Amino acid sequence: MAELKLIAFDADDLAVLSAHVQDAVLRVGDIAYLPRERRFAAIGNRFDWADALAKGNSDKPQYTRRRAALRFERVLGAQVQGIDLDRQDTVISLLALSYEPGEAPEGKVTLHFAHGAAIRLHVECIEAELKDLGPVWAAASMPKHPTDDPAPARDT
Repeated sequence: MAELKLIAFDADDLAVLSAHVQDAVLRVGDIAYLPRERRFAAIGNRFDWADALAKGNSDKPQYTRRRAALRFERVLGAQVQGIDLDRQDTVISLLALSYEPGEAPEGKVTLHFAHGAAIRLHVECIEAELKDLGPVWAAASMPKHPTDDPAPARDT
């Protein structure tokens, strides 16, 4: 699959980015909030859901992860919950992005991580980008969540 380069300017666009970053894993040290530049950026390894779903009907699907960057501009502030920023090598799993509108065009973008961790960005407006950085490698399996339905029973 070709490298992604997606831009988000509204809540619907952000939902598309959220679908592509679901189950991305990243190191705490690869997250940065730059107040002077009003920018938030993170680099991680995203699971390629589009590729996995396209190959899902094959007998031996091959899953992949891709190095990717997620960037938000016009960030007015950032709050962290449940993430120890001093533990730079800790790996965290990004589950979703959400948007809560405020006084237009301002709002809050929340990055939801496993185990209740989160980063909330107060944004002047939505201006985000998700960009693949090139490296692609095989993933051992497709991510599973506790609420996922079990696989259907097979006839033996």
